[in-house]
Amino acid sequence: EKTLVQSGGGSVQAGGSLTLSCAASGNGINRCMGWFRQKPEAEREAVAAIDGDDSARYAESVKGRFTISKDNAKNTLYLQMHNLKPEDTATYYCAAETSGVCTWVGGLLHAAYVTFWGQGTQVTVSS
Repeated sequence: EKTLVQSGGGSVQAGGSLTLSCAASGNGINRCMGWFRQKPEAEREAVAAIDGDDSARYAESVKGRFTISKDNAKNTLYLQMHNLKPEDTATYYCAAETSGVCTWVGGLLHAAYVTFWGQGTQVTVSS
């Protein structure tokens, strides 16, 4: 069984940067993986995803500011976040589907097709 263990996150002022990490056990990260975030009283939303061929997609709200990447040797997924805004404040979750081919819904991942979740990590951006 795969487990995803997140690290990183924290508090930063607007304009700052943070990097989230997601270490995967089991069969590695050569599969569709991504990041979601959830704000209080809101649904979990897709932020970024990377498939088995390292093709990445981003939500419009984070394009140009966030970068998703993975290190296969370390079985670790990353999300580099730059120029953070107060509206980026949320709990961020690492996610994985079962194969290297992502199930795209509206051009992004959908929570319904995620098989494995990280434990979540808080990102707080102050103005």
